[in-house]
Amino acid sequence: MHPISTELLRAAYETATRFDDPLISYITTDQFSAVYPDRPDWAIGPFRRDDSLTFTQPGEWPDPTGIGWKDGFVFNPSLLVEGDTLHLFYRASPRKESMCSRIGHASYTAAGGWVDDPGNPIVYPTRDNEVLSVEDPKIYKRDDGRYVLFYNGIWDFEGTEENERYPSFGHPLEGIGCDIMVAVSDDLVHWEKRGVVVPYEITRLWVKGAVIPRNTKGEAVRIGGEYLMYLSEGCNGVRYVGRSDDLVTWRFEPQEYLDLGEWGGTLFEVACAVTGHDDSGDLVLDFFYQDAEGELAAGQALYSVDAPFTQRELHRGGSLAWGGLAEFGGELYFAQGWDAAEYSRELYFYKATEPSAGDGAGGADGAGTRAASGSGAADA
Repeated sequence: MHPISTELLRAAYETATRFDDPLISYITTDQFSAVYPDRPDWAIGPFRRDDSLTFTQPGEWPDPTGIGWKDGFVFNPSLLVEGDTLHLFYRASPRKESMCSRIGHASYTAAGGWVDDPGNPIVYPTRDNEVLSVEDPKIYKRDDGRYVLFYNGIWDFEGTEENERYPSFGHPLEGIGCDIMVAVSDDLVHWEKRGVVVPYEITRLWVKGAVIPRNTKGEAVRIGGEYLMYLSEGCNGVRYVGRSDDLVTWRFEPQEYLDLGEWGGTLFEVACAVTGHDDSGDLVLDFFYQDAEGELAAGQALYSVDAPFTQRELHRGGSLAWGGLAEFGGELYFAQGWDAAEYSRELYFYKATEPSAGDGAGGADGAGTRAASGSGAADA
C-alpha cells in the first residue's frame, strides 16, 4: 500500500476538481424514487421532495490535510434521529460523485434549524487506504447507546503488494481499492477510527455494503441475537453476509440473499435494510442494479426479520437511501444531493407518500424507476 503523503493527497484533489462523467449528470433522485409502477402494499414509498428540511452546507471547512481542499457538492448522506434532533452525516466532494471526499455532520431541530458541526470534517484521510477519498457514511446506534459509523476508504493499489496477493478475477478492478472502514463514538462529536472491517482475503481489494438492518431512528436491529451486514459489491464476485455482536468486529461467510430472477440484470449495491417502519415484522432491502436492458434502476426486496436471507417478493422502484430511512416529525424520510446545482452544496429531503391517482410506469417525465444507460454503477 502506498504511504499517505501530502503529495498524493494533493494529486487526488487536483484529479477530483477535473472530474466529469457524462453518465453521472443523468442521475436524479426522482428517476428512482418518485414513481413506483404496480406498487405492492409492502413497498416503501414513493417519495416526494420536502423543501422544509433542505440542508445547505454554510461554508468551507478547515482543511486538516493542508492541501487547500474545498468542496462543491454534498450527497449520499445517512440519517439518525435522537429525540427532537435529526442528525445528518454527509459526503462532501469537489464535484458531483468525484473522489477526494470528506465526511461531515450537521444537526437539525425545529426550533434552531440546521447547525453544521464546528468540528467538520469529522472524517478525512489519515490512513494509507484513505488517500484517494473517504466516502458514503452509514451511521448506526448500538443497543448500548454507542454510535458506529461506517464509510468507504478509497486507495490506489497499482504497484502494491496487495495487488499481487489478492487478485479479483470474479470482479475485475481498475487499480482502485475500496475498503469498508469503521469509527466509533460515545457523543457524535469525538470519533475513533478502528480501521478495515472486511479482510482482503474476502474483499480482494473491493467491497461495498456496510448495510445493517436498522429501524427508522437509525438504531441497528439484532436478528437472531446478532447484527447482520449485507455485502453486495466486490468480494471477487461472491456475495457475503457478516455477523457481529458489537457492530465493530465481524465474521463473514458466503450467503446468497438476493435473486433478480426473471428481471435479469446485475445487482450493483444494496442501499439500505429497513425494518420497524410498520407492524408487519417485514425487512425490506432497497437496492441499486442494472436491468436487462442496461438501464440503471432501483428495486426493493421483501423478507421477514425471522428469515433475512429468504427473499419473498421483488418490486421495481426504490429510494436508494444509502444511509437508511428515518422517521422525523411523524414522516419517513431519506436525503440526497444529486439534484442540487453544482457548487450549491445543498441536500434535499424526500418524504414517503402514498401513490397518487394516475401514477404509472413512466411517471411525470417518463423516467419511471430508470436512469441513464451505462455499463457501470457510477459511484452512487
